[in-house]
Amino acid sequence: MDTAIKQGFLTSKSMKDWLWAAIVVVGALTAWQVYAEQMDGYEVAILFGTAAGTIWMGWYWKSFQTHAYFVAALSLIAIWFYARNDFQFSANETSFFLKYLISSQAAIMWMSVLVLFATATYFFGLFRQSDFINKTSTFLTWAAATFGFVGMMVRWKESYMINIDYGHIPVSSLYEVFILFIVMTILMYLYYEQKFKTRAMGGFVMLVMSASVLFVLWYIFDRDAHEIQPLIPALQSWWMKIHVPANFVGYGGFSIAAMVGVATLIRLSLEKRRPQSRLLSALPSVNTMDDIMYRAIAIGFAFFTIATVLGAMWAAEAWGGYWSWDPKETWALIVWLNYAAWLHIRMTKGWRGAPMAWWAFIGLFITTFAFLGVNMFLSGLHSYGEL
Repeated sequence: MDTAIKQGFLTSKSMKDWLWAAIVVVGALTAWQVYAEQMDGYEVAILFGTAAGTIWMGWYWKSFQTHAYFVAALSLIAIWFYARNDFQFSANETSFFLKYLISSQAAIMWMSVLVLFATATYFFGLFRQSDFINKTSTFLTWAAATFGFVGMMVRWKESYMINIDYGHIPVSSLYEVFILFIVMTILMYLYYEQKFKTRAMGGFVMLVMSASVLFVLWYIFDRDAHEIQPLIPALQSWWMKIHVPANFVGYGGFSIAAMVGVATLIRLSLEKRRPQSRLLSALPSVNTMDDIMYRAIAIGFAFFTIATVLGAMWAAEAWGGYWSWDPKETWALIVWLNYAAWLHIRMTKGWRGAPMAWWAFIGLFITTFAFLGVNMFLSGLHSYGEL
């Protein structure tokens, strides 16, 4: 039976899927060949593990393939423009395409603009119930995710161009992880949008993305946070490459669940007070939104758990102990317990509807404090993320 399942899995893949796998493998092998001297065994394992995960992601969600092709193409074009200028970082001021389109900072600014437009367009489409406007919203959101991802990839290369000792994956500073959070959350939302065939929740989810963009813009113009800095010693570890992304898949899932919870509460209120409302007819059913909340929290909780375990292992290597009750660690535990309780109550007691929606929404404030508030108001071993 296992053999039949494996054969069915392999034969179900199209030529496009196998081409996708081949391209990812060639890309991973090329990266390994070029950068092998700068990678230890753990980083090689991360590289090929990421390649395997990327292949699976593209097979499971076909739209991810198209997204990845655009990200790769635009990132390589940006690197080509830098190569034409002898990999001088100053080229982002002299080359038109780098300066205004695909340098890391230009791409991130485009992402910011597109997120704000997509948020407004989603709500406009929701109230107008226009299929064309809704499709435009989705296009803008895909474009935002693409430019955000391109910005991260190009920034990675730019860090090495400035100084070989500065080079690092762009997940080290508060500015960089905000971009990571925006991109990952958008991609997670777009998956649910396709799976459940509804765009009515887009505006609610994108409100969090817009708030994140406004923070990023303030952080850029007030603190020059976009300037690439060398890694501090505590972050010069391969652990960062897996701990941080896993953490922000968790944050993304929790954010989506919170805003779907808001949409659920609005629908429940309209059912009681305005049962003939056009908005009510546009929103998905309570059961559908409850299912999305559950899936988002379940996936977010799984990745957040992995991130917490990885963080403890990293702490043992860096600081000599798995747990020190640092403020960041303490609030990570509070977040974990909150969503563990949410999942436990839902699965054992069968709670649905308004109580779980309110819980998911309040959970966003707990998560936000763990993500941002700790950096602003508390100090500890993780104080390198201070504002």
